Amino acid sequence: MKRFIASLLIVFSLTAKAQQTEKQSHTFTLKQAIEHALQYNYSSINANRDIEISKQKKWETTAGGLPQINAGVDYQNFLKQPISLADLNQDGVNEEFVFGTRQNMTGKVTLNQLIFDGSYIVALQASKAYLEYFVNAKKKTDSEIRAMVTSSYGNVLLAEESTKVLERNQTILEKNYSDINQIYKNGLGEEESVEQIAITLASIKSSLSNVKRLKEISLKMLKINLGVEINDDLKLSDNLDTLSRNNLDLALSTSEFEINNSIDYQIASSLVTQKRLLLKLEKSKALPSLSSFVNLGATANSNTFTFANASQKWFASSLLGVSLNVPIFSSFARSARSQQARIAFEQSKTQQTETEQMLKLQYQKAKSDFEFSVEEYATAKSNLNLAERIERKQQIKFKEGLSTSFEFSEAQRQLYATQQSYLQSMVDVINKRAALEKITNKN
Repeated sequence: MKRFIASLLIVFSLTAKAQQTEKQSHTFTLKQAIEHALQYNYSSINANRDIEISKQKKWETTAGGLPQINAGVDYQNFLKQPISLADLNQDGVNEEFVFGTRQNMTGKVTLNQLIFDGSYIVALQASKAYLEYFVNAKKKTDSEIRAMVTSSYGNVLLAEESTKVLERNQTILEKNYSDINQIYKNGLGEEESVEQIAITLASIKSSLSNVKRLKEISLKMLKINLGVEINDDLKLSDNLDTLSRNNLDLALSTSEFEINNSIDYQIASSLVTQKRLLLKLEKSKALPSLSSFVNLGATANSNTFTFANASQKWFASSLLGVSLNVPIFSSFARSARSQQARIAFEQSKTQQTETEQMLKLQYQKAKSDFEFSVEEYATAKSNLNLAERIERKQQIKFKEGLSTSFEFSEAQRQLYATQQSYLQSMVDVINKRAALEKITNKN
């Protein structure tokens, strides 16, 4: 019976473990993928934890100025009590005697309260700036996640569309190869024509295998960015053509760039605030500090351990005190620390100016890249239509014997290259717009 119960428990354990590791299925639009990543991406999770840590740090600083209560118990047991000598009779003869009891116990409770400390006030302000810094860092992480998921999502769609195009091209080429090879076998064609088609077909097959491998890698990278298990099933419900057309609006690139909306600029400004408060903190250390304390205690004495007995006599005591500390001279150590803080403050302001200039430059580049991607998309779409027409004409001419196999193969290769350029242009539109939104902080 015991073995049966043990076996049953093992089966239940394995079943529960299998259920925990069971693959899940996910289907996301790009918007849903971004929303999921903002919640479950590993960097996003840790950024939220940084905010929680900073909140606890802020409270730790605040608590330093609130009442502090400590309790303690001291127990002493003289294994051998010290001997004291004294001339009690004033006859020149010292007598030996022992002061006190062999065992002593003291219990005490101390209340400390800070009344005034300039550095505490500044520390409170600094803790708020510290929290603000990590809030901005979380915003920056979210911005990077949006761009990263957009890029990963686009790469998967690119691989999927490329796979479809290459498979379609392979099917057409295999039929062409079969037709031309049959013509050659019937003595009505040239062997070179068969070989040209064979070369193109082999190239398409190789490209198709590579794209399928890239699709698997891109899909796993997207899963990692989304924060889902790498072995889960993931399907994308958006398609590349719709996404690219939805991102063609140039209104974003024509709007005025507000530098204050940039997360990077906000972080740089937050750093300036922190350094300014650090300078203020060093200066405040030259101010006096005032604190008070209340001490309540009780002491018991005995030659044996009777402190737990109800009859043990305890002697209470209490003490109220105020402590004033006035810094007078530190051999210029405080001055040196203040100068270091001042230099660090000036450095942060310089970094803020540099960040401002770099962001303006990055905005101009991102704006230019986005506008160029829209132009390239239109050009690639037009070129694709032309390449398809040229390929069809060459195919008709080749079948009628009006063009060579080399000209037909060249038209095919041109079409295939144009197809890939068109697909890449759609992804570029999506990615370049995401990069522009990241800088302007407009989502």
